[in-house]
Amino acid sequence: MTGAIDVDKLVAIDVHTHVHRSTADSHVEHSGNEAMGEYFKIGTMPTYTVPELADYYRERSMAAVVFTVDSVSQSGEDPEPANEEVAELAAAHSDVLIPFASVDPARGAAGVRLARRLIEEYGVRGFKFHPSVQAFYPNDRSAYPLFELIQEHGLVALFHTGQTGVGAGQRGGGGIRVKYANPLHLDDVAADFPDMDIVMAHPSFPWQDEALSVATHKPRVHIDLSGWSPKYFPPQLVQYANTLLREKVLFGSDFPVITPERWMSDFDRLEIKPEVRPLILKENAARLFGLRNGANAEEG
Repeated sequence: MTGAIDVDKLVAIDVHTHVHRSTADSHVEHSGNEAMGEYFKIGTMPTYTVPELADYYRERSMAAVVFTVDSVSQSGEDPEPANEEVAELAAAHSDVLIPFASVDPARGAAGVRLARRLIEEYGVRGFKFHPSVQAFYPNDRSAYPLFELIQEHGLVALFHTGQTGVGAGQRGGGGIRVKYANPLHLDDVAADFPDMDIVMAHPSFPWQDEALSVATHKPRVHIDLSGWSPKYFPPQLVQYANTLLREKVLFGSDFPVITPERWMSDFDRLEIKPEVRPLILKENAARLFGLRNGANAEEG
């Protein structure tokens, strides 16, 4: 099914979902699923293909941003599924899916060429970065050519911030270093790329105040609320979501580790002003992605 996303018919727009399985590997369980499931207390983490994610969100009258994570410099392996598969299949379900790509900054010039191809030939709408998994500081100048490309095309850069479930509880944290994900590093990126929209993913434990500071200071920096149940949100995050950042906070689940149903059930009990709820659930994301002006419409 193809076509533009109809925002008025949506309950919500989930700006943070992961694709962990290729359609070519329908029965493959990837390493780390059990550990991640244990960390989030959901058993072995389920995996979804892009079409399965589309069906899941369509049934719930929601749209979703979908992506994989490229950490080839640390894993030695290309992302699975590939960015190209995610983008192609998302295009086939453009009524509910918004494709993002992921390019490890360590790929250097080759990564920039790859990113340009993903933009120009596959129509991705943004890029996901995971500094802890990719082992880089976002303000490292080696990543700047990628950001220049993203800014040039008016796309969105989404960065994991704060603690991560990847490697959590494993020996040495699986070698993952949390230090790379301090949101304060993104202050440099926002200053150096003032026309690039940035999303800081997750309540940024243990740096929530830093994230709030950067988001209030830099006009194009947003915060998504994925990865945590709303009942665990720090009080200052709730306060800012209700006030100064009411138009810059976005619903995200981190599916499949947290389902949108669980997130929204807890969100219903959060002290969020009635007029702010629709902003967080879909209107802020609709504005960020230009969904009300037909920017994502494609011919099927």
